Parts: sequence; C-alpha cells; structure tokens
Amino acid sequence: MKLLGDGPRSAADFMPANPTLPRLKQAADTCKGCDLYKRATQTVFGEGPEDARVIFVGEQPGDYEDRAGRPFVGPAGRVLDKALVEVGIDRTEVYVTNAVKHFKWEPMGKRRKHKKPLASEIKACRPWLEAEIALIRPEVVVCLGHTAAQGAFGRPIRLGDERGRFRQFGNTSLFVTIHPSAILRFPEPEEQEREYARFVDDLRLVAAELRRKE
Repeated sequence: MKLLGDGPRSAADFMPANPTLPRLKQAADTCKGCDLYKRATQTVFGEGPEDARVIFVGEQPGDYEDRAGRPFVGPAGRVLDKALVEVGIDRTEVYVTNAVKHFKWEPMGKRRKHKKPLASEIKACRPWLEAEIALIRPEVVVCLGHTAAQGAFGRPIRLGDERGRFRQFGNTSLFVTIHPSAILRFPEPEEQEREYARFVDDLRLVAAELRRKE
C-alpha cells in the first residue's frame, strides 16, 4: 500500500484479494485512494443484486446519500425510480453505484454544495467501478452523466455525442444519458418536464436493449 507522499494513489491500493461484492464494500469503507474521504461522512458503495442485468452509474453520492450511506436515495434517486417505473424496469433488479464513492462538496451557508470530481479523483476511484462491473457482468451499463461515462469509458467523452447510443465492450453494452439531478437543475417546470421526457425516452432504449438480449 502506498503511503502519503509516495506518488499517485488509487482504489487499487485497497482492493481485496479474491473480491466479492461484500468484500469490495468492506474494503471501500477504508479507502483512502484520493483525498475525498477526508470530508465525506462515509463511503457510499453500490447496491443491488449480484446478478443484475443492468448497472446504473452516477457521478458521486450527494448530501442525502453521504448521510444515509446508500446510493440514489435523494431527489435524483426519486427521479430515477419514477423513470424506471415508466419504462418497465424493476428497480429491485437493478444495481446502482457511482463513479466516485465519496461525496465531494464545499460549504454554501448551512448547506453542503456538490462539487464536481476532478479527472484524477475519477481515475483514482475507477478500480471500484471496474471491479463491480467485472463481478456482476451486466448486459448493460447505463452511465448517468459525463462523470459516470468518464469513469466507465476510462477517458473523457462528449455527452452530446454519446447520449442515446450503445457502445459494445465484450458482452456488455455501455449507454450514456444525463444524470437525473441535471433535470432538477432546470429552473422552469416546463423545462424539467421536457428534459424528464427525454430521459424517459433514453431509458426506453435501455429497456428495449434488455428485452433484445433476453
């Protein structure tokens, strides 16, 4: 294991031998592969069935998730849950996780304001995501937003170029759409409704791909 000052660190330094999802989660609880652990309440690892056919990858835990220790339990998670119902994907059969496992934030009055992870932080945390995907072996990985896609692809991508497209990597299809939190950031209800409808349309493509692979 690298010590502070020994050069770049990453989650790879904390990876357990003979990993399983429970072992990964336990190891991630003590991860210091980047400095984000210092301000986060706790590691927020992925959750869901080990035989999930689809993994949804977000950017990072938010304030709600950081406090609860579970992914997608805040407002963005409720948007995702609603959209999954609309397209006929059973939420209980989905594995959800994030490209970065610690909440990165800065103070904004009494609130903790989300702050976008750096490329180095995404890279440092990528071994956890790679291990999750390798163990679950999903048929589809849905990247919710640019950071999630960067974590899954291992390189920067243009969201506008990749959105709504499937990229095949072995037996797994990678699909990119927006993060549900982006919908909530639109100031007008009409804009939110329009973007939510686009998001649902994207997830209908995911549902169709899962049916095709049956």
